[in-house]
Amino acid sequence: MQARIYTVEQVNNYIKNLFQGDYLLSNLYLKGEVSNVKYHSSGHIYFHVKDGSGSLKCVMFRGKRTSGLKFRLEDGQSVIIGGSISVYERDGAYQMYANEIQLDGLGDLYAEYERLKQKLYEEGLFEFEHKKEIPKNPKTVGIVTAATGAAIQDIMNIAKRRNPYVQLILYPARVQGEGAAQTIVKGIEILDRMQLDTIIIGRGGGSIEDLWAFNEECVARAIYQAKTPIISGTGHEVDTTIADYAADLRAPTPSAACELAIPDYMEQERERQRILQLMISSVQRKYQMAVAGLERYQALFAAKNPASRLAYQSQYLDELSERMDLSIRQKYQQYQSRLQVLAAKLHGMSPTAKLINGYGYLEHEWTPLHSVTQVQTGDDLKIIIHDGTIYTRIEKIEKEEEE
Repeated sequence: MQARIYTVEQVNNYIKNLFQGDYLLSNLYLKGEVSNVKYHSSGHIYFHVKDGSGSLKCVMFRGKRTSGLKFRLEDGQSVIIGGSISVYERDGAYQMYANEIQLDGLGDLYAEYERLKQKLYEEGLFEFEHKKEIPKNPKTVGIVTAATGAAIQDIMNIAKRRNPYVQLILYPARVQGEGAAQTIVKGIEILDRMQLDTIIIGRGGGSIEDLWAFNEECVARAIYQAKTPIISGTGHEVDTTIADYAADLRAPTPSAACELAIPDYMEQERERQRILQLMISSVQRKYQMAVAGLERYQALFAAKNPASRLAYQSQYLDELSERMDLSIRQKYQQYQSRLQVLAAKLHGMSPTAKLINGYGYLEHEWTPLHSVTQVQTGDDLKIIIHDGTIYTRIEKIEKEEEE
């Protein structure tokens, strides 16, 4: 009888069905130590959980992190994982799919955290209407944190870089351990009485136990009662404390809280210069438009001004007078030239003009002599030539014979 042959996919599917059909493996809590933690760019977390005898691969998908993980998962932590075990078919290996992860031994703290958060929420301490606006240009900023440590150093460095003119006032509080919450409350109250612009409270990251001082009810109420706007920046980005909910503004880290409290002076200066240039350009444009409008109105006024019109008419009259004088001179010259021509013609027709070159004009008793029949021998004659008159008497008359 020939044996049945299966594919790898079929075997993996069969084993996966066995796991999914097991009630224990579909919903269990596993205790162990975390190792090989990797936060993937996709948002998923890959890690191992181990104890003295073995290790198990685990994955928490991004969608489960919001509700199932309240702290940053790190190597060496002792945790309790709730989820299911199944087969990852591609590798043919089984692994745990985590739905929730809690630090081992801190279940009571988480329960207290949730209880207090719900209580204060119902009292209205977290209501948005009670949040105070953070000043945009503070001159004094108070800080409630440990006098030593990375948090205060980061805040001071960032404040100096963003705006060295802002005055920082530190209240050195305990941020961890017995009595830490009381020192935080005292710091808030003292700085609040100083009438500062803003107060920053916070500390660096840590476990829920390390951050517990910021989960105390007295701290939340001190924040709520303060008149000064408060920014809370506790732990890492994934950490959220009761103080964060009560504060007027929550920052993921102390450094981020400083950036929210103190604006970048140089950026503001650049923005101020940009706005100033826009204002100058706007004023210049409006000024140019006003000047152009004034010039138009001045031209219009000048055109309608009687004095301007009189000056224009006077100028026009001067031009007409010059044109008339020129016309008269031209006409005079024309008539003068014509007179000369006519005078020359008249002179050519004048009897005296013919007296030149030996010709003369004869008169007898004031009568022009044009026939010999008009005179007799012994009559006196007047001979007029071009340069004078000759008086003579007739001695002899000869008459031309008619043909």
